[in-house]
Amino acid sequence: MTAQPIVPDSEHRGLVARLPEKLRGFALLARFDRPIGWWLLFWPGAWAVALAGGLPARWDLLLWFLLGSIAMRGAGCVYNDIADRDLDAAVERTRSRPLPSGSVGLKAAWVWLVALSLVGFVVLLQLRVEAQIVALASLALVAAYPFMKRITWWPQAWLGIVFSWAAPVGWVEVTGGASSTFVLLYIGSIAWVIGYDTIYALQDIEDDALVGVKSSARAMGRHVRAGIAGFYAAAVALWMAAFWRTFADPLALLALVPVAVHFGWQVTTLKPADGAGALARFRSNRTAGLLMFLACAVVGTAAAL
Repeated sequence: MTAQPIVPDSEHRGLVARLPEKLRGFALLARFDRPIGWWLLFWPGAWAVALAGGLPARWDLLLWFLLGSIAMRGAGCVYNDIADRDLDAAVERTRSRPLPSGSVGLKAAWVWLVALSLVGFVVLLQLRVEAQIVALASLALVAAYPFMKRITWWPQAWLGIVFSWAAPVGWVEVTGGASSTFVLLYIGSIAWVIGYDTIYALQDIEDDALVGVKSSARAMGRHVRAGIAGFYAAAVALWMAAFWRTFADPLALLALVPVAVHFGWQVTTLKPADGAGALARFRSNRTAGLLMFLACAVVGTAAAL
């Protein structure tokens, strides 16, 4: 067994580095060193709770969603690494991950996956039955995701479907049913995910070409910045429609200005060949998610008055 290094894009080098070697491998396998992933999974659910008028009464739901996001994002990463262990070994940025490097064995990874899933199950039990059914419907989509990069140029679209799934769960939990408003919110979130994950994929574009992995970044080629801008614009437009259906007042649309400006900053300052810059702009979507949450809270609360 080889020592597990801290991966280049780890956000908590000091914390992870202090863990015993065996525990460090499990922490890295679940991406606990990179909290951006669970924030990106969490935000769509928080948006739905806020826009549906669930605040402040259901503030506890946000805490359960955050716990669930941490656990299920970790479980998803473990499953993804189990499925991709051979591909990861062929890509420079990912060959130091726990499974291809040998710091965590395959059987231990499966046990870790089950443990994280049990935490997610505890969160599931906090929801009403209708929301539980919606949440469980995502499992097949999650299971299929690791294979999308092998069969489609747009695995980012599949990731968008999966990473936005908390939105319908949150909406149904607060309102008890579905509506066209949450559909607009959800599809807008999918467009957002495609945009930011295309930015993330820019880091691997050369290695992906060598090993035959498909991505939206490769599909867009030299038009990647325009493509990302288009998906961000679609997200904002869909969210505007969702806000208007919630609270038909021009002031409601102004709540989206900060997040739209943030998207504009990402696109105009993005240099596709700069991997470090792409990573920084990808991570900045944690701020974008917060800005969108504040907008949803304002509009949802105003509509509930």
